[in-house]
Amino acid sequence: MKIFDSHCHLDDRSFEPDFQKVMKRAEEAGILRVMIVGIDRNTSGRAVELAKTYTGIYASVGVHPHDAQSCSEETLTYLKTLVRYTKVVAWGETGLDFNRMFSPQKDQEKWFIRQLEIAAELDLPLIFHERDTNGRFLEILTTNPANRRRAVVHCFSGSESDLANYLNMGFYIGITGIVTHKKRGQALRQMLPGIPIDRILVETDAPYLTPTPQRNKHRRNEPSFVRQVLLKVAEVRGEDPEELSETVWANTCRLFRIHPSGNMDRTTGK
Repeated sequence: MKIFDSHCHLDDRSFEPDFQKVMKRAEEAGILRVMIVGIDRNTSGRAVELAKTYTGIYASVGVHPHDAQSCSEETLTYLKTLVRYTKVVAWGETGLDFNRMFSPQKDQEKWFIRQLEIAAELDLPLIFHERDTNGRFLEILTTNPANRRRAVVHCFSGSESDLANYLNMGFYIGITGIVTHKKRGQALRQMLPGIPIDRILVETDAPYLTPTPQRNKHRRNEPSFVRQVLLKVAEVRGEDPEELSETVWANTCRLFRIHPSGNMDRTTGK
């Protein structure tokens, strides 16, 4: 199997002591590509540097809703300069989070809308974060339409209604290790069979959301563990894991316009 971890944070300081070993374990597990996702100015810069240095690593740039209160036009201008690097293939992680409210709602909404505009301007796919927004996230997407918006809803944990709306908008659905958690992942497992196979991505969100059974031994998640996510998705859907891995690989490359055969250049695929 070859697997693409479509969302991780390998720029996190917890990976510094053993980064090379983490990458080797990923390769041994069949994880041949990873997307390092920026959440602010500094992490976006680090993601790009890692993508420039290591084969198989790609990067996104953006401002997470938790960090919206520190966002500015100057920050976004800087992030736009990073997009000139070929291996920066997405904008995000951006969106809304009304659960912890680390940034005021007005700041989250202002800079979310601004980042939607920039992604449309640059023709980049979006990596979305949404939590407990009671319809406001969808409302903003609806009132700020884009002709060719491509996106993945990272770490999907919404309702059946949310899922239907995202699919109707043409979005991909990111599945994390939550799907392996007995209690927390129950609703997600019930919805999995209803997600079209060509809309599924798998991700770790490393170093967070370690899947079962790895979380029984490891507190820190890492890209090699995304294999367990894919295996659980295949089990729940009753599909062959190797066939599913091929489809999910193709899905991820299509969304981010990366050639599936290993060409590192951005393509003009649909």
